[in-house]
Amino acid sequence: MTHRKRPAPPPPDETFRSALGGVTPLPAGNKVEHPRTRPSPRPRLRTEDHAASDDALSDHVAWDAGREGSFVYARPGVRAQALRQLRRQRVEDELDLHGLTVADARALLVRFLDHCRRNGLRHVRIIHGKGLRSPNGESVLKAKVASWLAQREDVLAFREASASGGGSGAVVVLLKAAR
Repeated sequence: MTHRKRPAPPPPDETFRSALGGVTPLPAGNKVEHPRTRPSPRPRLRTEDHAASDDALSDHVAWDAGREGSFVYARPGVRAQALRQLRRQRVEDELDLHGLTVADARALLVRFLDHCRRNGLRHVRIIHGKGLRSPNGESVLKAKVASWLAQREDVLAFREASASGGGSGAVVVLLKAAR
């Protein structure tokens, strides 16, 4: 077997010039100067944004009410003072879920929290109802809402609303600040 050497290809500059043939450059005064503008930044989806879908929230994560049935949750690093002040913060938006099925409530909650994140809302109220009309007199959605909120990365803390804000039938939520 004999190997033949291939001739070396011409340098790229010569190949380019030969491909252009008889093309002549434009005169200097006949060119348009386009202003160099930087594109405006668009927010990218972070990995936590993908965790916000319906499918990422499990109905099988049980909510433990803790001591004396308290309805309080805070992620590690959230100051106790922020949790205490949560009830007194001005509510920027609210969602009313009472009377809905679990599936409908979960889908609506996800859309609402995504809306809050997109619009930079930090303090919101979610009304889940007290369960007064349910067969056993317990709120089905209360434990579900708590479980779903605890699963969301954008939820820093939540607690039962004040009596004037819905009491045991609502929860006030502190969301992460938009970046």
